[in-house]
Amino acid sequence: MIKLCGFSVSNYYNKVKLALLEKGISFEESLIYPAGNPAIIDDSPMGKVPYLLVDGIALSESQPILEYLEHISPGAPLYPADPMGAAKCRELIQIVELYLELPARRLYAEAFFGGRVSEETRKEVSVVLAKGARALEKLARFEPFIAGTAFSYADCTAYAHLPVVSTASQAVLGADALASVAGLADYLKLIAARPHAQRVNRERKAGLEPFAASRRRA
Repeated sequence: MIKLCGFSVSNYYNKVKLALLEKGISFEESLIYPAGNPAIIDDSPMGKVPYLLVDGIALSESQPILEYLEHISPGAPLYPADPMGAAKCRELIQIVELYLELPARRLYAEAFFGGRVSEETRKEVSVVLAKGARALEKLARFEPFIAGTAFSYADCTAYAHLPVVSTASQAVLGADALASVAGLADYLKLIAARPHAQRVNRERKAGLEPFAASRRRA
């Protein structure tokens, strides 16, 4: 049995959860909030979620987890079969996570948690997000999925991260950093209509209040 450890408000957790559901892999969920929880270091050396527990062996970081899932369940592939198609799928994942989600994370304190970010941070993030959005528009295919004609790990990644990037940038910068990406809004509606994506989103919403309570206790 695979145990997915983390919490349903985490976009990286939801990236992995959606992949597990789409591949039809049986798993259990274990609620773990990483903040102030040094006990998880044994399983996740950076103290982050998600991580998997498989027969007593821990595996952390969302992208290696996806690679593991592809190896254990090759009959339901979420990478294209051809090497270049698979590489382009991974390229999209990198663009979304390194050049959109990662810089947008600098806005989360203000967008979601009642904090404030400096004007310098706003300017820096705005520049990086604009560059990332241009890269996304160049690489995304929307045929109808982000990497081509078949649902892939790039879709799990995009659905988990891009709405958060849009929300945070609009809240803090006053404009959706992804508004210029033609076809993105319709694409996200397409993914949101999938039953497994609906489950992920429903359980994300249900986890918001418990997560907020955990932050108040921390």
